[in-house]
Order: sequence, then C-alpha cells, then structure tokens
Amino acid sequence: MTTDSLSLENSKPNALIPISRQTRAGFVVVFLTLLVAFLISRQNGEVAAVWMLATAFGLTLQRARFCFASAFRDLFLFGSGHNMKGIIVGMGIATIGFAAIMHWIVPNPGSGTLPAEAHILPVGLSVVVGGLLFGVGMVIAGGCVSGSLYRMAEGYIASWVAIVGVIIGLGALTLTWNWWWNFTISTEPKVWFPNVANLGYTGAIVITLLGLVAIYLLVTFMELKNGLFMPHINKKIAPAINFDERVRATIDPVFKRGWPIAIGGVVLGIIGIVMYTVHMPLGVTGELMRASQLGLGWAGVDVPTLDGLSTLGGCTGRSGEPGLLGHTFAITVGLLPGALIGALFAGEFKIRLPKKKRRYFQSITGGVMMGYASGLAIGCTIGAFFSAVPSLSLSGWVFGLAMAAGAFTGTQVIKRIG
Repeated sequence: MTTDSLSLENSKPNALIPISRQTRAGFVVVFLTLLVAFLISRQNGEVAAVWMLATAFGLTLQRARFCFASAFRDLFLFGSGHNMKGIIVGMGIATIGFAAIMHWIVPNPGSGTLPAEAHILPVGLSVVVGGLLFGVGMVIAGGCVSGSLYRMAEGYIASWVAIVGVIIGLGALTLTWNWWWNFTISTEPKVWFPNVANLGYTGAIVITLLGLVAIYLLVTFMELKNGLFMPHINKKIAPAINFDERVRATIDPVFKRGWPIAIGGVVLGIIGIVMYTVHMPLGVTGELMRASQLGLGWAGVDVPTLDGLSTLGGCTGRSGEPGLLGHTFAITVGLLPGALIGALFAGEFKIRLPKKKRRYFQSITGGVMMGYASGLAIGCTIGAFFSAVPSLSLSGWVFGLAMAAGAFTGTQVIKRIG
C-alpha cells in the first residue's frame, strides 16, 4: 500500500460514526425523544413543543453544570461566584424577553390586570419561609430541584433519593396547604413592578436590570475579597485539516466539552423566553406536586382540595391540570432525556453510589425540605426565582434573598458535619 493510499485511508470521514456504547445509546435516546414528541403532537402540538424545549433545557443544565445550589454553596464556601454570574446573565436575558411578551399581553400595566401565566407570585411570610427552607435544603441535599433532576440522568443515586424527598415534602405541604392559605397566603399581595408607582415596563426593567448588575458587582467583590482569581487559559487548537476533524470541531464544543456557565445562562434565558411564548415560563415542580398527590392517594390518604392554589399561577399552581400528558409533565419529564443525551454524548453517564451512607440521609432530608418549601413558595429556584425575577415580580427577589440566607445557613451545617 502506497503512502498516498494510507493518507487517503486516514482521511476517511468517521466523525459521525458512534465510537462508544454511550454515544450509541445517546443516538437511541435522541430517536426515542423525537418519537415521543411526535406521538404527543398527534394529541397536542403545544405540549409537544414544550417537551422539545424541556429537552433543550435539560441538555443545557447538564452541559453547563447549571445548578443553583452549587452557585450559592460555592459563593459562601469558597468565595467563587462563577456559577452565580451565569444565573445573573440568564435572568438578565429573560427579563428583556419577558417584558416584551408581557407588554403584548397587557399593553397598559396601570390597568390593574396581570399578564397571564407570568410568575407573579404572592409576597409575604410564605415566600420568606419557603425561601429560607429551600436554601437550607438544597445545600444539604447537594443540589436544587432542577440540579437534582439533571443529575438523576447522569446516574447519581443521591439525586434520585433527593427527588423522592422532594415528592414527600410536597405531599406534606399538600396536607398543610389550607392552613397556610388561611393563616397568611390568602392575604398576601402580588406585587408587579410595572403597576407600582407608575413605573411602567421601562421603569420595571431598569430596576430589575440594575438589581442584577448590583448583585453581579457584589459577587465580584466577594471573589476579590476571598482572593479568588480565575486565569484565562489560552489553549492551542490544532487546525482542522480533514473532514473528520472539521466535523468534530463543530460537534465537540456542544456535546463533548462543558459549556461556559455564561453561555449556559444565555441559552437558559432564551429557552425561558421561548417557553413563555409557547405557554408559560420555566418551572419544574408542578409534575412533582402531582406525583406527591398521586402517592398520597395510593397510600389511602384523602387529598384535600387546595384552597386558592390554582388562582396563584406558577408551576406548582398548575399541578391540578387534568390528564397525564400536560404541560407540567412535558417540562419536568422532558428535562430528563435532554440531560441524559448530554451525559451520554459526553461519556459522563455512570451509576454513582454515595461514598458515605449519611449522604442518603442528607439527600432525603434536604429533598423533603426543598419539596415543602417549593410548594409553599409556589415554585423552586426555577419557578419562584429564575422565572419570577424576569416576570418583574417582587416575589422573585424576596424568595432569592431568603434562599441566599438559607443557603448560607446550610453551608454552616455542611461545614460542621463534614
């Protein structure tokens, strides 16, 4: 065989040929995900669109390692605001898009009408208690609800345990919801910045973006105070000289290498905007709430009618929608194949058992706390924070501040137990 023939043989395109079991499995999951979307579309095209957006949502969470628990934990434990900055970027992008959508729905914010489906939630004791409890729980569990969901798809058994805890916590909240409703939630107002003091959309957007910038600067200051410096490392990338290398140069940054957190934030912000145009902002606890109520029924517990919940909006407030293949199912369950696709193509799927037995206890305890809190606050970090702040709702800021206080408390607990 001549040198020329060897060169020709080596240059044959093989970048699209699966080279590992995980890659092959990834293609199977892609096919099945698209098949499910097609079958759903035969019944409801809107739900099918939500399913595909949720798949993109899960892929983004997995590739960018996007988790609110790690953002707060790293900030308080190590002084690193890397992940927090990605969250801020995502909310900034979503704020602009949400405002445009809400202006289309309610052109005159002074009319007293709130835009449908926006995550404008009650502000009061319930959201403070919910935020505090959620912040503690997510740090103890080692992940927020959305973070635990995408790690389930990576094979983390502790995350499966945490989600079981979330479902249990939501069940406990179901049984005590009417007490909370009568005690405080029924009298808590929904504060929407555009109709406060004639701010309008422009004033509300300015206030929200200035608030996000202020947090960004605070996070940067905390990094500086802790002496954290993130050096920029220039990597020499060899030029792509054949078909195989050119294809891989396009595919690898998306499926093989981790995404920069800022890119993850931008993509999540855009997904949130598109999701709102299709139906409603992102939120993942609605289907978990339905699962908790189904579990109570299987256990022979009478599930009470939840006073006022369906009038409050948010992802948890949508848990009463009829049928299995609804919007909450598509958002929550659709996240899993997206995260699994990301894990498989990157070769990161692996069944991982906790090294320490107490990790199971931490996971389920933190999960129960997150579940109860997310029901009380009408959403988790995605629904009550990431989607509420861009909805120009005061509730998102109150939940975020309370959650930060809870996360700080949780980090102190983690330090003590090791």
